[in-house]
Amino acid sequence: MVRIAVLAIFPLLALRAQTPCDQTPAYSTCDLVFPLSDKAATAHPEPYKSVELRAEFRSPRHRTLAIPGFWDGGRRMVIRFSPTEAGQWDYRLTSNVPEFDGKTGSLTAAASSAPGFIRAANVHHWAWTEKDSAGLDRGHLWMGVTELRFGWMDEAAFRAMADARAAEKFNHLRGWLTNGADGLYSGPDSPNLEQFRRLDERVRYLNSKGIVADLILAAGNNTITRLFPSWEQRRRFVRYVVARYGPMNVTWQGLEYFEDDVDARALLKELGGLLKEFDGYQHPRTTGSRVTSTPLLDDGWEDFATHGSSDDQVDSIEHQVFGVPFVNTNVADTGDAAAFRRRLWNATMDGQYVTYSGNGANAKAMTVWHDFFDDTRFWELEPYFDVDGGRALALEDVEYVVYIEKPGPLELLVEKHGYDIYWVDPATGEVTKGKFKGDHFTGEPPNRAHDWVLHVVREGRLESMNKSYFFSSRDIALQEIESNSPKVPFTLVQPSEDIHVRVSPPFAAKLTRETRATRSMMYLWTGEVAADGQGFRVLASGEKGIMRPLAGVAKKYPATMHLRLYGMNANGKVYAIDRAFSLLP
Repeated sequence: MVRIAVLAIFPLLALRAQTPCDQTPAYSTCDLVFPLSDKAATAHPEPYKSVELRAEFRSPRHRTLAIPGFWDGGRRMVIRFSPTEAGQWDYRLTSNVPEFDGKTGSLTAAASSAPGFIRAANVHHWAWTEKDSAGLDRGHLWMGVTELRFGWMDEAAFRAMADARAAEKFNHLRGWLTNGADGLYSGPDSPNLEQFRRLDERVRYLNSKGIVADLILAAGNNTITRLFPSWEQRRRFVRYVVARYGPMNVTWQGLEYFEDDVDARALLKELGGLLKEFDGYQHPRTTGSRVTSTPLLDDGWEDFATHGSSDDQVDSIEHQVFGVPFVNTNVADTGDAAAFRRRLWNATMDGQYVTYSGNGANAKAMTVWHDFFDDTRFWELEPYFDVDGGRALALEDVEYVVYIEKPGPLELLVEKHGYDIYWVDPATGEVTKGKFKGDHFTGEPPNRAHDWVLHVVREGRLESMNKSYFFSSRDIALQEIESNSPKVPFTLVQPSEDIHVRVSPPFAAKLTRETRATRSMMYLWTGEVAADGQGFRVLASGEKGIMRPLAGVAKKYPATMHLRLYGMNANGKVYAIDRAFSLLP
C-alpha cells in the first residue's frame, strides 16, 4: 500500500518527532511531501529546474541510501522512499532550499514477505536481494514480455493486459517511458505530471502483480537528444525518473535500440552514469540492442547485456566471453508455434533469459517454459557441450536439460549415477518418464512429431539440493580465450585487403585442423575503430558470407579497424584471431 504524508518543516523538533510513514512495509513506497514556503516558491518559480532535494536514509543496520526528490506540481516536492528492511530509519535532507537543508526525520518500517529487488548473481544469473525464511538466497527466473506502450494504453486495456500477463507467469514487462511524440514532456524542462502520475500507478500495479517494470528511458532515433538537447536537461530528466521509479521494482534499459542513435556509446555512458549516481537502490542497468549491447560493457555502467537477434552464433559465443547475465529482449512470436518454440528454446540453450515479443499467440509456450525451469536449479545451469543430437544446459553431476529441435538419436555424456528421465513436450508441458543408470545416455524422444526437451535428473540429488538455494554449489568461471596462437584451429581468409565502408566486404574463415571438436564450429566477426570510441560492432556470423553494413563502426575516415574473428568448437572452447584493416570512405 502506498502511504502519502506531508511533513511540517518548522520547527526542527517537530520534523524529528513526526513519523508519517510509520509501518510502511519493506519494499513498499512511501511519499514524504515537503511543500515549498512562500519565500521558497518565490525564489524557485520553476521548481523542476532549480530545486535540489535529497535525503540520506540510514537503515536499522546502518546502511545508507541516498534518494533524490522530485517536483510533483505546484509547491509540492516529494521524496519517494521504499525501506529495504524493517525497523527505524533515520534520514537527513540536503537541499539548495535553506528551510529544507539539514533537517532530519525518522520512520519505522514494518516487515514484509516481499523478495526484494533483483540483482545479478552467479555470473550469468539473477537472484532476489532478500533471502528466504531459512536465510538462504533464492534465484530469480527472468521471463519478460514487451509492451512498449503500456503507459499510454486505455486504463481498462492496461489492467486486462497486466492481469493476463501475470496469469501467464510473466514476471518482467518492458516498455517506454517516452517515445518522443507522446507528450511526456511539453518542453525539455516541462514534465507532463498527469502522464507521470499515470505511469506511477501502472508501475505500482505491475509490481503488485509480481512483475518487474523494465523501463526504457526513450525510444531510439535520437529521441533523448531531441527532447533534451543539453547535458543539464538530460541530467534533470534522469534524476526525475529515478526519483519517481527508483523506489519501485524496476530495471533500467537506456534506449530501445542503441545502434540507432548517433554517438550512442557516449550518450549511454552519460545516461548510465547518471542512473548509477542517482539510483540509491542500484537497480540493474543495460540498454536495448538490435544485436548485442556488449560493446558498452567496458564503460562500467551496465550490469547485464541484451541481445536483440536470433543469431545463436553471436549469442552462444558472447555467453562464453562475457561474465554478465544476458537477456534476449526479442524472442519474437510470428504466430508459427514450432518456429517460436525453436526461437525460445535455442535462446535458452545459448545461456539467455528471455523476453517475449508478440501478440500472445504462443504465450502458453512461455508458461510451459517457466514451469519447467521453475522446477530446476536454473540459476546454476550453464551451456553444456557433451551432447550429440541436441543442445544442452547442465549443472554437472546433478541435472541436464537438452533441447532436441529435430528429433532423432541423442547421445549425452553424464557423470556415472542413476538418473530420472523426463521427456517434456515444450508445447504442452506433458511429460513421459523413465529411468537411466550409467554415464552415456543414448535414446530418442517418444516420437518425431515435434521438438522435445529432455530433463535428466540425478536420483535424490536434485531433491536434496532444492531444499536450499545456495549459489555456491559450483564456481562458474569464464574460460581464457586462446588468441593468435598456433593452437587456433582456423584462419582468416577474407577480407584480405583494405575495406571500403560503403561496400560490405565478403568474409571467410577456413579450418586448418580437423578434429572431432571442430566438426561443428560457430564463428563471430566483430570490428572496432578504437580511436573513434564507438565500441565494437558485430559485423557477421558464420564461416563465410557478406558482412553487415559497416556504418556506425567509425566516425571519421580513413580509419584503422581492428577485426576480430571468434571461433567456438563443439566442446565450447573459444579461439580468436585479430587483424587490422584500413577502413576507407
